[in-house]
Amino acid sequence: MPQLLMPLACAALFLFQTQTQAQAQAQSQSQSQSQSQSRAPASTETQAEGQRQSPGETTVQRGLTLERALQAALTQNPSLRAFSHALDAHEGAIRQAGLSPNPTLGLSAEDTRTATRTTQVTLSQTLELGGKRPARVDLAQRERDVAAMELETERAEVRATTIQSFFEVLIAQERVQVAQQSLDIATSGTEAVVRRVTAGKVSPIEETRARVAASTARIELRQAQADLATALHALSAVMGEPQDAVDVVDGRPDALPPLPDRDTLASRIQAAPSLRRAQLDVLRAEAAFNLERARGVPDVTVGLGAQRAPDMGRTQPLISVSIPIPLFDRNQGAQLQAHRKREAAQALAQAQEQRLRAEVLQAADQLQARTEEIEMLRREVLPGAQTAYDAARRGFELGKFSVVEVLDAQRTFLQARGQYFTALSQAHRLSAELDRRLGDPHVGR
Repeated sequence: MPQLLMPLACAALFLFQTQTQAQAQAQSQSQSQSQSQSRAPASTETQAEGQRQSPGETTVQRGLTLERALQAALTQNPSLRAFSHALDAHEGAIRQAGLSPNPTLGLSAEDTRTATRTTQVTLSQTLELGGKRPARVDLAQRERDVAAMELETERAEVRATTIQSFFEVLIAQERVQVAQQSLDIATSGTEAVVRRVTAGKVSPIEETRARVAASTARIELRQAQADLATALHALSAVMGEPQDAVDVVDGRPDALPPLPDRDTLASRIQAAPSLRRAQLDVLRAEAAFNLERARGVPDVTVGLGAQRAPDMGRTQPLISVSIPIPLFDRNQGAQLQAHRKREAAQALAQAQEQRLRAEVLQAADQLQARTEEIEMLRREVLPGAQTAYDAARRGFELGKFSVVEVLDAQRTFLQARGQYFTALSQAHRLSAELDRRLGDPHVGR
């Protein structure tokens, strides 16, 4: 019996040493990761302390610039943190894919009587053939690359949304100022009409019209203030800040980005995150097909052990080799499925490139049109409407024009300014849409 237990003891000692080494290696890796993670939050907290005030103080940012808004959004946006954690999780998948199957220890006994009992101890190991382990690792790495590109795509989304929200706040601030000026103009016009009505120079109906115009201007001011509050909430949300964190932003709403030329657009389209994501999907499908093809090769299981029979009076060695016969299942169905998915990924990548090119060129053309509209409004329409309104107001004070003519000139001037701000908003939205689809133009430079 001691001779029979000797192989069992050796096998147990071998497994104990293997498990001890694996636990020690895992513990050292876990300690190194925990040390690196403990250092990373410290740097993050240091950056956050540089951007925020102490917990006891109010985190109100006045005069927020676009650079500060982008920095806060790219470091504090919750969705970016989620994509970053998802990317880190793929490291565990890569490590798991590179592991070999565990050995199997078996113990069997025939008969329950000691005099006739035959005892067997075996230690078997499955040997993977066909390159299964490298194929698994390659697939896990491709999935990590896709996750990294998803993070970059989300960064482009957050960046574009921040820029768009920032300029919407800028334009909303300008609209509030314009609405306040319009209310002041309408109020002063009403006072002038009241004086002329009192003097008996115009009909009381003119006073009613002037008061209606003043009430309309007051309603527009309240609507502009509500739009500004909504834009501030949207900017705070994308920055990952409380709703009352942003109060005022600094910048020029008429500072339009330069129009990209066709060559620049062509190069940026090839480096667009969505297109690169589609190309990585093709590589991932290729890796999945290679793995399914490797799984079609059967594995070999090798066993080593010992057998002790009372009638023999000695311990007999046992050697076993087993391999499944791929008579029916050669993993052909999974291979066909992976092959079709690879072809589908290639077709989707081509479709994504065509769709992206069409959408980018369309947005660029619309941005060109909005830029020309803004320049026309700025150079001709606004000065002309301002001149016409000033002339009508002076003529009304001198008794040469009626209130209706003044109100028409005022309405034309306000409509021109509203059209100007609408064109500015559309231009910044189109520019942000280009950055959303093409990614940050400064990445990789």
